[in-house]
Amino acid sequence: MKNICFCFQMHAPYRLKRYRFFEIGHDHYYYDDMATEEHVNWLVQTSYMPLCQTIKDMINLSKGRFHCALSVSGTMIEMFEQFTPEMIDILKELAATKAVEFLATPYSYSLASEYNEEEFKKQLKIQGELVESILGVKAQCVWNTELLYTDETAYNLSKMGYKTILTEGAKHILSWKTPNKVYQSAGAPKMKVLLRNSGLSDELSFHFSDPGWGNFPIDAEKYANQLQALPEGEDIINIWVGAETFGIRQNAGTGIFDFLKALPYFALEREMGFMTPSEAAKKLAAEDVLSSPYPLTWSGEAKDLSVYTGNDLQQEALNKLYAVAERVHLCQDKNLKTNWLRLQDVNYLHYMNHIDQGETQFESAYDAFINYMNVLSDFLQTVEEQYPTTIENEELNELLKTIRNQEEEIQELQAKLKKAKK
Repeated sequence: MKNICFCFQMHAPYRLKRYRFFEIGHDHYYYDDMATEEHVNWLVQTSYMPLCQTIKDMINLSKGRFHCALSVSGTMIEMFEQFTPEMIDILKELAATKAVEFLATPYSYSLASEYNEEEFKKQLKIQGELVESILGVKAQCVWNTELLYTDETAYNLSKMGYKTILTEGAKHILSWKTPNKVYQSAGAPKMKVLLRNSGLSDELSFHFSDPGWGNFPIDAEKYANQLQALPEGEDIINIWVGAETFGIRQNAGTGIFDFLKALPYFALEREMGFMTPSEAAKKLAAEDVLSSPYPLTWSGEAKDLSVYTGNDLQQEALNKLYAVAERVHLCQDKNLKTNWLRLQDVNYLHYMNHIDQGETQFESAYDAFINYMNVLSDFLQTVEEQYPTTIENEELNELLKTIRNQEEEIQELQAKLKKAKK
């Protein structure tokens, strides 16, 4: 039986204000709150809220048989709470249906998995705790930033207790294989890997309203027939898109919401089911091994990190930022910790791309770089004031060891307390 796995991803960065060189050391607030609020409201009203309402309707109309997943970064949840609390309400409603799975995602949608394992672990933990505290559900599957995957990442996640990761079904990794099966990670034999079907996903994201597309016009019945026609044995069809596909990339006038709402009817009529990533990982066996020693993402033509790390500007920003990771981990300053999380957002690196900057407020990649580096310079000065670089590495390592031992002791005591209460 064929099963469809829909995932919708939600994330947006805090908008940085124009931060000049002469402000370094004087102004420690880096964000344009008005622009951020305006952007979040636009996302919610145009895309996220209509999408969530459509998902809710699909669950009800299918009598609970439609299942899907949402990847919502900690930063995005934070902004929902601050600017659009109605989004928190509808996410709670979706969580209560038990038909929507919420995925584990780095809190600030960062490249921490590539640059600092400890930071990656921390971000998954705090995003997971936020999802559990607000929505009452536990994130079990990992949607890493931009579906970033390597064998090493899978190994690190398996050490954290995760058993499923989502990534891109890129041709250079799959070769003759299909993305429509469950795979086992070469880096962690117990880790299952689900792969995005890029062709079927991009058909919705980029070609739904394109009259030049060979399959135009796309309607729910035709799309369901296309899925049904896939070869026997291809049991899981992963259609994963940015949530902004619905309402922004494809505006409401194209009929994209009506298409989505009608799809479960035609899929169920053809005896196809719907699964969340966790359900797919539990019910379907891994049929082959997937290996990717180098970073794999859903971004750009190369499906790697080149969109974010491919030029000297981006490398300079990343190296300066993560050089202070261990010192930031020692800090207890709340504002500093908040800035540390926000400044890791992968979008700031995207703005520095010479070829594709994405949606940006900056005139050029260099303009984005200068603004970010001015902000980062002030941030690094703040870190230096709390934990100067004059602290020797040996002394720093001892401090880190002490903190980690304290954290382990606290976790052990909490486990004992929980056991005692029971």
